[in-house]
Amino acid sequence: MRITVGEGSCGVAAGATEIYSLLEQGIKAFGIDCMLTVTGCIGMCYLEPIVNVTLSDGQLATYVRVSAEAVGEILKLLCNEENNAEQYLIAQQDQENLDAQQRIALQNCGIIDPENIDEYLDAQGYQAIKKCITELTPEQVIDEMQASGLGGRGGAGFPTWFKWQSARGSEGDKKYMICNADEGDPGAFMDRAVIEGDPHQLIEGIMIGAYAIGSDEGIVYVRAEYPLAIVRLELAIIQARERGILGENIFGTDFCFDLAIKAGAGAFVCGEETALIASLEGERGMPRLKPPYPAQKGFLKLPSNINNVETFANVPWIIRNGGSAFAAIGTEDSKGTKVFALTGKIAKGGLAEVPMGTTIREIVYGVGGGIRGGKAFKAVQMGGPSGGCIPAKLIDTMIDYRSLAATGAIMGSGGMVIMDESTCMVDMARFFIEFTCNESCGKCTHCRIGNRRMLEILERICNGEGQDGDIELLSALAEQVKDGSLCGLGQTSPNPVLTTLRYFRNEYEDHIYNKKCTARQCKPLLTYTVIDDLCIGCNLCAKRCPSGAITGELKKPYIIDNEKCIQCGKCAEVCKFAAVAVD
Repeated sequence: MRITVGEGSCGVAAGATEIYSLLEQGIKAFGIDCMLTVTGCIGMCYLEPIVNVTLSDGQLATYVRVSAEAVGEILKLLCNEENNAEQYLIAQQDQENLDAQQRIALQNCGIIDPENIDEYLDAQGYQAIKKCITELTPEQVIDEMQASGLGGRGGAGFPTWFKWQSARGSEGDKKYMICNADEGDPGAFMDRAVIEGDPHQLIEGIMIGAYAIGSDEGIVYVRAEYPLAIVRLELAIIQARERGILGENIFGTDFCFDLAIKAGAGAFVCGEETALIASLEGERGMPRLKPPYPAQKGFLKLPSNINNVETFANVPWIIRNGGSAFAAIGTEDSKGTKVFALTGKIAKGGLAEVPMGTTIREIVYGVGGGIRGGKAFKAVQMGGPSGGCIPAKLIDTMIDYRSLAATGAIMGSGGMVIMDESTCMVDMARFFIEFTCNESCGKCTHCRIGNRRMLEILERICNGEGQDGDIELLSALAEQVKDGSLCGLGQTSPNPVLTTLRYFRNEYEDHIYNKKCTARQCKPLLTYTVIDDLCIGCNLCAKRCPSGAITGELKKPYIIDNEKCIQCGKCAEVCKFAAVAVD
């Protein structure tokens, strides 16, 4: 019998560590014969803490939103006592949504113990790298990657095989294999889940790439804000070394390879490969002109290859099953599966791995369960701060590189921020441009100054100070920043502005000309009034008003002086009778 507690970051945040402790105490107290282990995030973050119980006959029961009371019922079940554990079982629809996914990068996440190398080995772990170094030449490995059609999962979708071939063909006795785990997009946590839930699969993918390009040393550049991921990756590296899987003469061959971890300081721009290399070298993370490309002159001016976590996580499956099997999944120009992080106004937030070509509708209303609170779907931001807002009318857009580019958005690393009718698209554009301004390295004028000017205009519009000509000025600035920036951060940073102007121009016009925010999010544009028929004169709104804008007599309708009102919204929040109208 086995009990597994989901202890990814989402599970820990929901109280999984305490649940594990309670289970451990109960198992010991009742003398229950079972194995208690941890696992990573299975993707259903909205159901955490999650506990899986595998009985001696192999039957699996998944318990969700597990509380201390639920632990007690589960322990009673294990002791064959009368219990009510059934009420905590996963709903059939949630299980069906999980089963419907096609998991490759996430195949072991939420299933195996990431801190136990034996469980990875039992799941065919390290068989792919063994096959490569004992049966295939580096050129044959690259051919298999070419047959798979795997594009880089960091956002650009650049062919993985071509990067590996370029690095292999570069002159030099020393080459580096680098993993970009500097996941900085707001709302994105795919790479974190892979490292926390299946670090050995990442290691194996990196090793295969290293064998292909002729590298004996690798580096994982992971953001310092992922402490659990770093701890589990460090442990996995130690375990692999102890088993002779990392180090000298791996599997009795001439192939030697070792891996190190570098914790990044949290600069979003270090997701760009040349900025990442600069940071690895101890310099400020700033992009460099290309060429030369990293494959020619990268880390320490030596040939280097960089792929992100999800890209590497696909590699062992491809080698075990064949490139053609991976290419059979997805669309003509976008092969395989893609992991997405569902955040925002979604009912069921978490991770989903689906074939390329799946529509936005299928993800939002299938895996994601629709919009929280039953509100209307308005848009989805894809590609992070460098992506674009795709409106509800395009909800049947297929998710592949070509289709998303046609909307003005990009695939990005896979973050999907879902927005409902209460989202102000002007404010959303302002949020992402503010993020870019804060994260810009400042090297190029267009990115450093152009984005700042766009932010100033957007802030003015959201504050009710928009002017005639602001829309045209924003559009012109966006195109100039896009064309004049050095790296991908600046080149794509105007996308939130361009797509919201393209699909939600009416909201900009309402802000500028009518001084109204139809989503009721931009407080300076809101007007608060008391509805006489609903107000009972309880005085609560007046007591909470910080500016003294509300006056009246008890048991009679109160009045809001809009000259004094600072649009804080306290009156509407505290009114129990919905007597405060917001317009």
